[in-house]
Amino acid sequence: NHAQSSLHNRKAREIYSHSLVQRNIINLQAASVQLSTGFNIGRLTGVLDDCFCDIESIDVFNNFKIYPHIQKLTERDYFRYYRVNLNRPCPFWADDSHCSIKDCQVEPCPESEIPVGIKSGNYNRYSQVANANTDIVDCEQAQDLGAINSTLSNYSKEAFEDWARHDDAQDHFCELDDETSPDADYVDLLLNPERYTGYKGPSAWRVWNSIYEENCFKPRSVYRPLNPLVPPRGGDDDGEGFYNWLEGLCLEKRVFYRLISGLHSSINIHLCAEYLLAEGWGKSLWGPNVQEFRQRFDPAETKGEGTRRLKNLYFLYLIELRALSKVAPYFDRAFVNLYTGDRQEDQASKELLLQFFNETKAFPMHFDEKSMFAGQKIEAKTLKEEFRLHFKNISRIMDCVGCSKCRLWGKLQTQGLGTALKILFSEKEIKNLPEHSPSKGFQLTRQEIVALLNGFGRLSTSIHQLHSFRALLKEKR
Repeated sequence: NHAQSSLHNRKAREIYSHSLVQRNIINLQAASVQLSTGFNIGRLTGVLDDCFCDIESIDVFNNFKIYPHIQKLTERDYFRYYRVNLNRPCPFWADDSHCSIKDCQVEPCPESEIPVGIKSGNYNRYSQVANANTDIVDCEQAQDLGAINSTLSNYSKEAFEDWARHDDAQDHFCELDDETSPDADYVDLLLNPERYTGYKGPSAWRVWNSIYEENCFKPRSVYRPLNPLVPPRGGDDDGEGFYNWLEGLCLEKRVFYRLISGLHSSINIHLCAEYLLAEGWGKSLWGPNVQEFRQRFDPAETKGEGTRRLKNLYFLYLIELRALSKVAPYFDRAFVNLYTGDRQEDQASKELLLQFFNETKAFPMHFDEKSMFAGQKIEAKTLKEEFRLHFKNISRIMDCVGCSKCRLWGKLQTQGLGTALKILFSEKEIKNLPEHSPSKGFQLTRQEIVALLNGFGRLSTSIHQLHSFRALLKEKR
């Protein structure tokens, strides 16, 4: 144990030492961008609030270590298919604003093209049927796609059903879709990428207003509807001055707001990076829209709010990174398998996942979740439940998004964050996991695993895309 600890510390020091060199490069690039464009992205430096990690170290760690791994991982068969119900009605208001733009639509996998392993059930077992169907075509007509099933190999259907009955809904931070519903479809995430679809206006603003105004612990006296096309009114409640109320909140409620703001920022970066630049008879042209990016994040155009929004993205990244490092023991167990029906595919995916977890554990400046809910036992329990219910409510609001593709990625990323929170607040259960058998104390469904990894992949992509926007801004001097 001492040798392993020394090795881990040495690796952490190596990463940090390397980051010192890289951050100087990043700072020079940021300063160059500031001089040439007026966009002071150079302010995006230093230590983040509510934790002891600096942005430059995250940039280096993500762009050189994490991003290449997560890209390979989310392309594997197990992680590319997500089962989701995009037809659930909005539970909060009558919604007749479904987007008719063609780019809003999601293309589910036709029933005839879904590998037999997916349709065979939610429990995990290798079967002769699944292994005999290695020539089944998937949504891209790729050859030899393995069947997709659940997480645990050598595990009987009866045991799985017993675990499912025991699974405590109080641990869930999200409203989970019923995967057995006839309205639920498998979606190939690689064929339905997140990008700007043209969905905007009152319907989109209503969703974000409901999230921020009703679920983020804001005092009733603080009200500022979200409408990016209406000019600021001026006064102390605009720009950075608007956030004075946030400083008066306890750590847990500040964290909640920053998580939602970080998720919003990440989604906006994706939309700016994959913007519909031109639409012709042949093929639409998608690419980065620098002006849209500046409108959302340039401190000069947002009265300083852009920097805060981007810092919240980094904070959210740290939270999910911490969760991934904490859940590694769950997947380390030999009987836990990423089942697709193709043994070679499964083994390669498992090895790649464990390599990825080793990278996450090597980060030297993880967020300390023990600082949360650390007060009086009864008060802490009440606050934690309030935290969970607020987030669960936000997951329900995702069913009010009018654009199907936006709804797909909103539900996935919200569920990914909800799964990360479930992990962080299940430390004791994860520590007590049995080595050779499933645990009733802590389990993850395949849907949660796919959302967790793809959701974090989106955050990693956002930070990587920030580096690309730095370069584009520099070119525009």
